[in-house]
Amino acid sequence: MKTTLFTGSALALAAALALTACGGSVQSSPDQSSPGTVSATCPNGGIKFGIEPYEDPAKLKPAYDVLAAALSKKLECPVTVQVVEDYAAEVLAMRNGKLDLGQFGPLGYVFADTKAGAEPLVSFGTAEKELSSYTAGIWVPKDSPIQAIGDLKGKSLALGSVGSTSGDVLPRFGLREAGIADADLTMDYTGGHPEALLALTNGKVDAAEINSQTLATAIAAGTFAKDDFRQVWTSNPIPNDPITVRGDADPAFKQAVKEAFLSLEPADVAKVGEFLDVTPPGPLLEVTKDNYTPLFELAKTMHLTEKDL
Repeated sequence: MKTTLFTGSALALAAALALTACGGSVQSSPDQSSPGTVSATCPNGGIKFGIEPYEDPAKLKPAYDVLAAALSKKLECPVTVQVVEDYAAEVLAMRNGKLDLGQFGPLGYVFADTKAGAEPLVSFGTAEKELSSYTAGIWVPKDSPIQAIGDLKGKSLALGSVGSTSGDVLPRFGLREAGIADADLTMDYTGGHPEALLALTNGKVDAAEINSQTLATAIAAGTFAKDDFRQVWTSNPIPNDPITVRGDADPAFKQAVKEAFLSLEPADVAKVGEFLDVTPPGPLLEVTKDNYTPLFELAKTMHLTEKDL
């Protein structure tokens, strides 16, 4: 079923590679039962799994190592987690065959599809076994005169990373819907979601993008006092990140990986789920390109290209 995400007149539905990961291997043994035989689940003796740096890589890596260990056991193949430099680097990595699997932000997936042939396999389910989602948001101090997104004209706004779904494109889409052009305010790209939040709490900007995932993480860590701030804009729900496979991978490998992901226990993805505001976690659930149709439409409406990542 296609997901309706956005509303408004402007939208009907709403580099070689530079990996900066501390890539750690989860050790397991590929199929050695028949020398010279290539295992469908471990075709190259190991699986490279890329992650966009939507949080501090030093925090993401241990969480994804837990998921990778469980996947490695299922497939009997070592899985290496690599937190890439940025959105564009992951797309380039998959296009160049440097990654077998990749978790992309929703808009990152749009370009991974068009530029690298990435195919979505699964995304993160809730405890009720429903696909999870999140929202983009803009926050201001509670005593700010800014009452709505339309009041941001002439103000300063902290954004995350260029090309981020909730940290860049959606807030700019919201501004556009409110009649505010990019040139009508000062946009400060801080480098990530946590950094945008910090710019607001430190009083460096008038407003900041804070998505629901970063909000939950910061509140749990005690780094954001929600009562001291107000949310003046929020997006409609965004389908959570897909985990994808290279489009040119062997069909038997694609099927084996999908089945392995779907058979993981919620505990295997719980630490990752905390960063995605999926708590308590459910299992990974199957997704297709149709689940992300609104993001393809958003990219078209905002005239985005790969250079915008």
